[in-house]
Amino acid sequence: MHHTAINPDIRRLIGDGTVIPAHPLALDANRKLDPRRQRALTRYYLDAGVGGLAVGVHTTQFAIRDVGLYRPVLELAAETAAAWSKRPLALVAGLCGPTSQAVSEAKIALSIGYHAGLLSLAAMKSASEDEIIAHCEAVAREIPLVGFYLQPAVGGVLLSADFWRRFASIDNVIAIKVAPFNRYKTLDVIRGVCAAGALDRVTLYTGNDDHILLDLTLPFDVRLGQETVRAHFRGGLLGHWSVWTASAVRQFEQCRAAQTERSIPADLLALDARVTDCNSAFFDVANDFHGCIAGCHEVLRRQGLLEGIWCLDPHESLSPSQSTEIDRVLREHHDLSDDAFVAENLERWLG
Repeated sequence: MHHTAINPDIRRLIGDGTVIPAHPLALDANRKLDPRRQRALTRYYLDAGVGGLAVGVHTTQFAIRDVGLYRPVLELAAETAAAWSKRPLALVAGLCGPTSQAVSEAKIALSIGYHAGLLSLAAMKSASEDEIIAHCEAVAREIPLVGFYLQPAVGGVLLSADFWRRFASIDNVIAIKVAPFNRYKTLDVIRGVCAAGALDRVTLYTGNDDHILLDLTLPFDVRLGQETVRAHFRGGLLGHWSVWTASAVRQFEQCRAAQTERSIPADLLALDARVTDCNSAFFDVANDFHGCIAGCHEVLRRQGLLEGIWCLDPHESLSPSQSTEIDRVLREHHDLSDDAFVAENLERWLG
C-alpha cells in the first residue's frame, strides 16, 4: 500500500504530528496474554487523547513473535480501538527481523488495518548501509514506513546522515522515529531528511526519551549550501508515553502551542528536565536500560492498569534499586502523573 492510499484524515494526522504511545503487553502471572487488561490499556490511551498507537514494538516486547502473539496483539488493539472510539487514529505496527520476516509482518499488519510500519533495523547490525537501504525499500513496497533510529544500548544500529538521506528519499517513507538518545545522531537524521528535500513528506517524531519536550519545542536549522532549512519534530512515538499518558498529551499540546506562537516559555523548557528525571527511573538508566519495559509496567501496575510487571522473558524485571528510584520520582513529580484520571476511569476501562 502506498501512503497516498491512507485515509486522508489519518494521513494528515500523521503528517501534522501527534502523540503515539508504544503499547505495552499485559500478561498474567503465567506470562500469558491478559486480554482484559490489554484492552484496558488501549482504552486508557484513547481516552487520554492520543492520536495513534504503536503496537508490536520494543515496548510491546519483540518476543511476542516467538510465542505466536504478534497477530493476536495487533488485532486486539485494532479491534478495541475501533469499538471504543470513532475518531481518526493512526495505527503503527512494529516490523522487525530480516527482510522476509519484516515483509511478512507488513502484510499481516496491513490485513488487520494498520496504516504504517515502524521498521526496526536491529537484525541488520552486520549489514552495510547499501544492504539496509535495499531491505527498507523491499518493506516499503508493502506498507508505508516509519523509520526507527534506535539507540545502540537496546539493539540499535549506528547510521550515517547519508543513510538517512537515502532512507528519506524512499517514496513510501512517511515519518522517522528519532531515538538514538544522542544529539549528534539526532542531527544526522534531521540533516539527512533535509538533504533529501523530504520534510514535506517525512514527519519527524521524537523517540528521544531523554529530551522529549526540548525536541518538541526547539527548531532545528540545517545548512544546505547557502540555504538554511528549518525543521521541527512534529510528534512523538515513545515508550515513555505508555505511562502518564493524559499528562503527556497536555505537555504535547503546550509544545505545539509554543511552536505555533514562536514563543517558548522558560517553564516549558525547564519541564524537560523533570520529564527526563522521571524517564531515568522508568527506563532504568542507572542499569543501562535493563528494566525499561518492567519500569513502565510498574507505573501501570501501581495505577491498577496492570496486575503485575511480568515480561515474556522471566529474567526481564526491575533492576535492584529501580523501585526506589520510581518511588522518588513519583513523590517528587507527582503533579506530572495522571493518577487521578486513571482512578476515575479504571473500572470502566476494565469492564
